[in-house]
Amino acid sequence: MNARGAGNHGTMGQFLRLLLVVAGIALAGSAQARDWVDVVTTPWEDPLLTRPPVLDSGKVLPGDTDPPPCAGDIASDGAELLQPLALTRAVDLALCHNPQARSAWAAIKVQAAAVGEARAAYLPTLSASGSRLNDQTRYPGSNLPATDLNSDTLSGNLSWRLLDFGGRDANRESANALLGAALANHDAVVQKILTEVVGAYFDAQTAQATWFARQTSASLSRQTLETARRREARGSGAQSDTLQAATALARATLERNRAQGAYHKALLALVYALGLPTGTPVTLAEDLLDSANRMQQDLHAWLEQARIQHPALLAARAQLESAKEKVIATRAEGLPTLDATGSFFQNGRPNQGVTTIKTQETQAGVTLNIPIFDGFARTYKVQGAQAQVEQKEAELQDTEHQVLMEVLKAHADARAALANLTASQDLLAAAQEAIDTVQHKFARGAADILEILNTQTALSDAQQERIRCLADWRSARLRLLSTAGLLGRGEVDQTMPREGHSGLHLLKADRVQKIKQGEDQSDRSSTNLDASRRQDDPGAKLVLVWTGVLSSWVRDEGPSPAVIR
Repeated sequence: MNARGAGNHGTMGQFLRLLLVVAGIALAGSAQARDWVDVVTTPWEDPLLTRPPVLDSGKVLPGDTDPPPCAGDIASDGAELLQPLALTRAVDLALCHNPQARSAWAAIKVQAAAVGEARAAYLPTLSASGSRLNDQTRYPGSNLPATDLNSDTLSGNLSWRLLDFGGRDANRESANALLGAALANHDAVVQKILTEVVGAYFDAQTAQATWFARQTSASLSRQTLETARRREARGSGAQSDTLQAATALARATLERNRAQGAYHKALLALVYALGLPTGTPVTLAEDLLDSANRMQQDLHAWLEQARIQHPALLAARAQLESAKEKVIATRAEGLPTLDATGSFFQNGRPNQGVTTIKTQETQAGVTLNIPIFDGFARTYKVQGAQAQVEQKEAELQDTEHQVLMEVLKAHADARAALANLTASQDLLAAAQEAIDTVQHKFARGAADILEILNTQTALSDAQQERIRCLADWRSARLRLLSTAGLLGRGEVDQTMPREGHSGLHLLKADRVQKIKQGEDQSDRSSTNLDASRRQDDPGAKLVLVWTGVLSSWVRDEGPSPAVIR
């Protein structure tokens, strides 16, 4: 006995076979099966328009017009580092590969999805189910005929919440606030990464400059030793002078080797800050000469800018707003809700037995749900949500205190560093003039060994002070921008060499020629470096180049200390 026609049997059979095929594909566990599941369950990527445009366009830093380029992968970017690494490129690599930046970027996507869930609460929900049932009945030991019933059941349910006294609104506003917090937190993470990368880059630049300066000191000590030996051979100098010169050369060589080790260590720290694999080779670009300064605001303006637009403060304020909305949503859960429902059933309801006749049932109604007593759970949920508001308020105050304190420190450091630039210029100029004079006197026998060694030591100290002051100014200037939440790639560009005013390649030949002329005037036979060695020894070339850079620093006017108030 068959209670249903062949037409229904064929349709449901095809439907069940299709379900079995889809289930088999899903259970296969392959990547293609996962794609099929995604297509079936999430056919639209963003139907409620919750995805922030920044996820598609990329994050534009303060003062910039375009987001950092992130087209390459880690392998290609690592190969690119074989070329001289400019500061702007170092910043781009860090923003593209630093795991903290990627984590903050993913947090934006998480909160965007939470906003979608909150908006979905305003829409109805619809579900459907279908089944084919077979009921076989036998009567052993009886003359009654056996029965065989087939039943195709279909059902659909529609539910739509019409009224909830503000619960959905509060949840939506809370989700929007958390999305704003995620966006602001990403900006704060980017500012932190910029500070770390710029600091690591300048540390490497400073270590490189120190290494170059130590090579300069070693070269001067070697020249002094050669002059002392020639004077001793001519009978115009004592053996003790030669021994003291040899001691000074050994000390200068030791300091040069230490500086070289510190430079390599700084490069490793820079690679780590960029988020690249350990051991990636890095070659720094030419040394940076600060040529512009736009620090025209007083301390009060810096504090106001940080208070208004620092991303960490924006994130804390957004989290506080979200906590306040959560209180409203939690209270609304204890208020009545009004839902509209509709259902359709064919051949019985789900999980019912087989019917012998075909049926169709339709239901429509409105449901009012009034919470009466939940064991006081709602009371404590509201109290917990209110405590969260108090916690977020305290966190906002603490974050504001930390941010403004960092701005105060950075502003003070920037003022001090800028004031030290002029003093270091004067110190280096005086030390350079002193060493030129004493070298001439020592070559002619008019100065003793102690005088030239002391002068060389003073020059080395002046070089180190100049390097330190430049490094302090660079890092303090950018750290002030970062602590105020204003640091972008455009501000980093302000530290790049200007075209035609770079520093190394333009001054190299001029300074080398000047050194040659001074050596010829003092004592050609005693102070000239061997010509073939100068052509073949990269270290000697590097020493002469760095000496030119030091002279360019002396001649560079630099920014005026009066611009930071």
